[in-house]
Amino acid sequence: MKTMTRLILIALLVLPFAACKKAEAPQAAVKAPMSAPTTDDRQAWVDYLNDVVPRNMAGIANQPYVYWLPGEATPDFQDQYDRLLEKAQADVARGIIAGNLLAYGSPASAKMADLVIAAFDGVPADSMKNVRVLFIGQPADNERVKAALAPAGVDYVFIDTSKQ
Repeated sequence: MKTMTRLILIALLVLPFAACKKAEAPQAAVKAPMSAPTTDDRQAWVDYLNDVVPRNMAGIANQPYVYWLPGEATPDFQDQYDRLLEKAQADVARGIIAGNLLAYGSPASAKMADLVIAAFDGVPADSMKNVRVLFIGQPADNERVKAALAPAGVDYVFIDTSKQ
């Protein structure tokens, strides 16, 4: 019995010190945000979107919907635009529930803005409250995208790709 009492007493004395050591563990360094690519390089844009989207996921529990459109100089740009527009319209028409994130980014900012506006055309008012929408593009396109999304009631976030 004395042995058991001693072991419990030792455990009670050692436990607070063990907890203190865990608090002293080094913190992971926060990586600096990437700058937006200045070219149409696909991999550079994928890397950039993989950096930007997670930084805007606070409070989002689900996998984000990420829409990327290549630069307009791409040989089959119009085909890619048409397919992405069809997908974006179908996703939005199906309904996006609260707690989701939609991210739209492209070196062709004006065309991506057109796509976002077309995808949200006809969405019932306030039907997407607590859905976050990131528009990653040029400031010239920000206001028209923001105006098109306002009726849906989304949490709109603009990421400026012109800042370097």
